[in-house]
Amino acid sequence: MIQLDETQKRILREVADLHKVPEGAYNIRSDGKSIGRESTENIEIIPREDGKGLTIKIKPGTKHESVHIPVVMTKSGLTEVVYNDFLIGDDVDVVIVAGCGIDNCGPKDSQHDGIHRFQVGKRAKVKYVEKHYGSGDGAGKRILNPVTEVTMDEDSYMEMEMVQIKGVNDTDRKSTADLAKGAKLIVRERLMTHDDQKAYSSYVVNLNGEGSSADVVSRSVARDDSYQQFAAKIVGNAPCSGHTECDSIIMDNGRILAIPGLEANDLDAALVHEAAIGKIAGEQIMKLMTLGLTELEAEEQIIDGFLR
Repeated sequence: MIQLDETQKRILREVADLHKVPEGAYNIRSDGKSIGRESTENIEIIPREDGKGLTIKIKPGTKHESVHIPVVMTKSGLTEVVYNDFLIGDDVDVVIVAGCGIDNCGPKDSQHDGIHRFQVGKRAKVKYVEKHYGSGDGAGKRILNPVTEVTMDEDSYMEMEMVQIKGVNDTDRKSTADLAKGAKLIVRERLMTHDDQKAYSSYVVNLNGEGSSADVVSRSVARDDSYQQFAAKIVGNAPCSGHTECDSIIMDNGRILAIPGLEANDLDAALVHEAAIGKIAGEQIMKLMTLGLTELEAEEQIIDGFLR
């Protein structure tokens, strides 16, 4: 039976919506080691010999199952690099929940770099949720640098929900994807920075097969003195369709740089990008204040709705 302290429980609720040990396959990593692991008949979780990650094998035809692989860090000064490989069979329908939470109450920086590599089989359907969260009142930073590499076979589908809303000082997210014929990728990023936090996000999607498609959308809010950079590039190497969008709210002394990119290498590659950065409209706040909210409450409600 896994024994969790209150800090670990709180972080697991934030990054994986877990209020107890999950059903199905899972691996819970805390402060550099696994504290609980369970495979199922269809999903096998195999630890790397060096202890720095996992290989997750999902059998062809597996339907309506889930995998949870959250990471918790509570020790100040801990730095780790973890490699997780997902081998997803044909005709699979699964949900994969990852994410990392760092509670740093000490003077030293804590850092987790997670490299996740996905091989998605033919006609497979995958929903991937990755949430990042930071807490603690120490002077040490909370640093998260996720890398996601996706290879999608014919007619596969993958939805990626990438969320970072609170407490992470620095993050540098790098994501790449290669899509075969008929494959479809959906990315929804939600991000909020505050204080002097810095967040960099880059996506490169290669549409290599006929009929492949991608829709990469980021919604973000930069508050206080924080800085964000979002770069998304869609490369059309076949008859395909791609769309990327950055929609951001800037507040206080925040700064945002949006870098949309399109590269068409085929006559029938249909690619579109959009980018919008602006402040909260005064009339939105006034309307909510007439309903009895304070200015601060109105502002927070607008932000919550925007990032939902």
